[in-house]
Amino acid sequence: MARLALKPGNSCFFSCTPSIRTTSFQRFHFHLSPSHLKLRLRTAAKQNVNETPTVPGAKAKAITDLQVEDVEKPHVNLSGNWPPWQNLPQRYKIIGTTSLAFIICNMDKVNLSIAIIPMSHQFGWNSSTAGLVQSSFFWGYAVSQLPGGWLAKIFGGGTVLEVGVLIWSVATAFVPFFAGYMPGLLLSRVLVGIGEGVSPSAATDLIARQVNIQIGSIPLEERSRAVAFVFGGLSVGSVMGLLLAPPLIQNLGWESVFYIFGLLGIVWFLGFQVLEGGETESNAESLSSAQDIMAQSWKTSLGELNGSLKGVPWKAFFQNRAVWAMIYAHFCGSWGHYNCLSWLPTFFSEELNLNLTEAAWVSILPPLASIFVTSLAAQLADNLISRGVKTTLVRKICQSIAFLSPAICMTLSSLDIGLPPWEIVGILTGGLALSSFALSGLYCTHQDMSPEYASILLGITNTVGAIPGIVGVALTGYLLDSTHSWSISLFAPSIFFYLTGTIVWLVFASSKPQSFSEPN
Repeated sequence: MARLALKPGNSCFFSCTPSIRTTSFQRFHFHLSPSHLKLRLRTAAKQNVNETPTVPGAKAKAITDLQVEDVEKPHVNLSGNWPPWQNLPQRYKIIGTTSLAFIICNMDKVNLSIAIIPMSHQFGWNSSTAGLVQSSFFWGYAVSQLPGGWLAKIFGGGTVLEVGVLIWSVATAFVPFFAGYMPGLLLSRVLVGIGEGVSPSAATDLIARQVNIQIGSIPLEERSRAVAFVFGGLSVGSVMGLLLAPPLIQNLGWESVFYIFGLLGIVWFLGFQVLEGGETESNAESLSSAQDIMAQSWKTSLGELNGSLKGVPWKAFFQNRAVWAMIYAHFCGSWGHYNCLSWLPTFFSEELNLNLTEAAWVSILPPLASIFVTSLAAQLADNLISRGVKTTLVRKICQSIAFLSPAICMTLSSLDIGLPPWEIVGILTGGLALSSFALSGLYCTHQDMSPEYASILLGITNTVGAIPGIVGVALTGYLLDSTHSWSISLFAPSIFFYLTGTIVWLVFASSKPQSFSEPN
């Protein structure tokens, strides 16, 4: 008989290796349940005396009547509870690390808007050249959306996200080396755009479907919060970038923001490798067969890479009215977002007569307020869905709030009704913060419609959504030079797209799952 008592949370290997053949178990491997476990092992090794003439009686008796006393001392775990996220469900780890990547993403997106001022002075750039440098980011961002969605579909969002972070981080760190050479500088910014451009589709793929045997799929009633937490990292990144860049430039030079922010992304990349490596090691035995399946799947993906584009139901996508509603809604939302991101600091400075320091601090308010609104919107959407409200209705409500709120606030700000500057700032901040409801509206609809093709759908809509970053920002500047009116150049086009986007969304949007299967 073998009697063994262990405390919860421990694991144990118990081996018995006799020098003779027996019919008993020779190795035991077990994990304890949450309750106190007492395991009794009985060995009844009935040996054939004729087969064991050389085994002494004492040793044979020790083998057959093995006694193990109660063990009360727990197994010592040298690692303790470190790292603190060790026992979190894997899907929460992925959501957290993806959100952190998006924080770094927007830090690298806004750093140039601050550094462009001293760079222009140093290299003698005029406004047109500075505008060219800033817009080059959107060239790479626009062209990488569809490839990013397709690659996420083939290789999984996690792999694409890792590569994207590494590309944009290295390219960011190399900006100071190419600053005096315009082709190299433009290329580095295009690479930053490409790296960041594949990330939204990669994150959507991670949230939408189970892309890795270690990652549990995210339930529908948690989807809004997952999307809001991940994409809400963009607002956090904008705030942190706007707060950190000015003192870094003042104390260490403009080059420092590119070196430090780029290094943060490289550290994230290395940390993600450690996270994946630790999970693989801790689950080595239970995942051995799954790893074989994943390896085979990777080989299959490589083998089918050349023909995989033909397998995507492109025709079915563009024959679906709900997909066109998402495309137009994404364009409308991006028009308002990118134009406000680019021109509001100038509006605060020139139209409201705020000094540069005040304008810089005021520019932080919309993304800062968006962080708060995003959490409320996600909680509201998930609660409504968990109570049985139709998903399509929830997405329509959230997206309508995201469009109508900034439209109303921009209308109030553009009218000459005698509002003081700080009230206009507050109104615009509130409207732009409420536009974060889109994370529980449009950005969840891709996954609601098709978890399998969510990354590609977002790649399609985000490609169109990047156009305002290239065309809209430049057009706003042209209209401002021509009319000298902020109402006509900045607010009127945004209001138009917000209103028409709301109508299209309410009429045609749908979160009903779609197969998008095409007849052969």
